Amino acid sequence: MIPPHSHRLKRSLFPEGEGTTKNDIPLFHIPLSQWVHRYAQLRAITRIGALTVWVPLSVGFEACLLPIPGIAKICWTRVVWGVLCRIIGLRIRVIGERVGTIGGYRARQRGERPVIYVSNHTSWLDVPVLGTLLPSVFVAKGDIQHWPIMGLVSKIGRTIFVSRQRSTTGQERDVMIRRMDYGDNLVLFPEGTSSDGSRVLPFMSAFFSIAKCSIPQTKLSPTDVASPLPTLTPLIQPVSIVYDKLDGLPISRLQRPVFSWYGNMDLGPHVWQLLKKREGQATVILHAPLDPDLFPSRKALAQATWASVVKGAAELRQNHTPHIQPGRFHATTLPTAFLTPYARAFDSFLEKIFTFLFIFSRNSHDES
Repeated sequence: MIPPHSHRLKRSLFPEGEGTTKNDIPLFHIPLSQWVHRYAQLRAITRIGALTVWVPLSVGFEACLLPIPGIAKICWTRVVWGVLCRIIGLRIRVIGERVGTIGGYRARQRGERPVIYVSNHTSWLDVPVLGTLLPSVFVAKGDIQHWPIMGLVSKIGRTIFVSRQRSTTGQERDVMIRRMDYGDNLVLFPEGTSSDGSRVLPFMSAFFSIAKCSIPQTKLSPTDVASPLPTLTPLIQPVSIVYDKLDGLPISRLQRPVFSWYGNMDLGPHVWQLLKKREGQATVILHAPLDPDLFPSRKALAQATWASVVKGAAELRQNHTPHIQPGRFHATTLPTAFLTPYARAFDSFLEKIFTFLFIFSRNSHDES
């Protein structure tokens, strides 16, 4: 805000009749808060430009990898999400160890069990964060495939769409079983919707029906022994994700809507508000895996998974570090770690430009 006495200083520096009017406000009188706001807008515009270039190129390249067998498309998907997180200024902190490997068809042939990562859901940001860390595909509601841009990106990213209707439950379950048989791991959001980030909604046990299914193990070749191979039951790994820092400081309850996207919030204004922030941090806890064979029912499995996720999320919201030994998989080993110094250098460059403009405008008016 302009100080109450600023009109006196204005008349002393720019007397009326010398090219100014009563409604003119020199640049010297622009408060620092407005300069910060303009700098934040420029940061958001720059990031939108970077996303406009990166998303079409990366998704187009991924479309070329879809018909190629192997794990190349799985690895590239992680790069796509990782670079996107760097562009929007979102850092990822990992606690715990990821279960399973990248997967792939050969992994199933070796007898490696598929993994279903079960996470709480607070925002659309959960997809790029978990997509960077976990070599897997997402299970999303069917409405997303009809969205103008996200629908195409999700299809190319091999997302599994479900309608959550009883008439199509069996068919959708068969699709997920087939995908795990071919080497994919899955990411589920069993809350059914996103929350405000202050709590974890109860998990719907229907999402865990796939965990109680048996995945047929494929033989190495048709000439192998005729005896049937044992079936594989997916492992469940609970995942807690909390957005706990904004511009290097712990966030409060009032700041959670900067990251959380829920209810009737519009996506456009939410993305614009986030892109104006300098840096955010998402902390992800990878809990100990659960074996579905050890639980009598899917409801018991859903309750045990929910308890692990709730405990980890509550500790993160209270800025406590959970007592989980970090594994070998950390954010520093991500394929996008090389972008960190460049992202910081670019942000520092923009800050220096605005600082120079502010000082230059002040000196020019002092001289006049």
